[in-house]
Amino acid sequence: MHNHFVLQIAALAKSIRVIADMEEPIGRILKKTEVRTPQMPICFPHHHINHLLWLPLVQLADGLILEKTSCPLGVLLIIFESRPDALVQIASLTIRTGNGLLLKGGKEARRSNAILHKIITSVIPESIGDKLIGLVASREDISDLLKLDDVIDLVIPRGSNSLVSKIKSSTKIPVLGHADGVCHVYVDKSANADMAKKVVLDAKIDYPAACNTMETLLVHQDLSSTGLLNELLAELRREGVTLHGGPRASSLLELPEAQSLHHEYSSLACTVEIVDDMEAAIDHIHQHGRHVVSHTDCIITEDHEAAEMFLHRVDSAAVFHNASTRFCDGARFGLGAEVGVSTSRIHARGPVEVEGLLTTRWVLRGSGQVVNGDKGVIYSHKDLSLKTQI
Repeated sequence: MHNHFVLQIAALAKSIRVIADMEEPIGRILKKTEVRTPQMPICFPHHHINHLLWLPLVQLADGLILEKTSCPLGVLLIIFESRPDALVQIASLTIRTGNGLLLKGGKEARRSNAILHKIITSVIPESIGDKLIGLVASREDISDLLKLDDVIDLVIPRGSNSLVSKIKSSTKIPVLGHADGVCHVYVDKSANADMAKKVVLDAKIDYPAACNTMETLLVHQDLSSTGLLNELLAELRREGVTLHGGPRASSLLELPEAQSLHHEYSSLACTVEIVDDMEAAIDHIHQHGRHVVSHTDCIITEDHEAAEMFLHRVDSAAVFHNASTRFCDGARFGLGAEVGVSTSRIHARGPVEVEGLLTTRWVLRGSGQVVNGDKGVIYSHKDLSLKTQI
């Protein structure tokens, strides 16, 4: 057990160093453009002669330099589960992105969170201030904080779907998170049997409570006759997984029928369903993954054409081929850490890391240019090199 904690701390320290070693994320120039108004001839009738006199139009905007730059979101309220390592990851990401932070952790880790908060704030330079990160002590304070839509810019809840749903219904502040994260693994008819067993088991039993854990196993109908379906179920049962069946699987395999095909067990349990083919699997994911809140979905197949079709058509925050859904994680993606996984399209999707905690602003540099009506003016834009940073 001691070695396990040592390894956890080492991994946490490594993820923080990844964040610390990143290129400065604030004030990066993402796009740089020169705005121009090319000379356009305008004709005026000359009263002495029978032809038109062409004069150049004054160039209204020449010399304007427009930059799209990165900047912090503002003040974040993050409500997270009992794991103290979450506090360290979240604090590291928000310090790196220049955001203000209010933290509310689970009561089970209250003392650990208080000590970690004290350590982190003690090393923040005085010029920035130890008030950059605040620790919310009680659950009762949350309802009051959720009313501060003029102070807090974003709420990120990490926890059960009931928690996230409750937060979303209790505030006008934008909420980034996922109310449901049903992850599917689809085993295609051409799947390698050994690979399928390994990936399915890892996706379910590696950390059953995580949001990137497989909740539904979809299996091509042909595999019921080859024996692979029964082998997969036997492997899952051997690891203590309780199996529930969709309408088709419960009838064929004598499994207790799942109460819902859109259910996040967050435990050693999952739903099994048999589908006609990959098209049916995709339809199932879109219907029961609730489309816009689909988390992570995987196909196991040796048919690369089918795999590419699955990856392009399944509209989830993350889609995998021949890999466990457990890989959907900020550290495993090389992002250092994450404040959570978002299934929303606005404004970040998937593991939310440094870039997900930034927004953009526009900077325009000129020398007295004015619009002056600009009727009939055609603007042109030239992309400039990004070598010169702010």
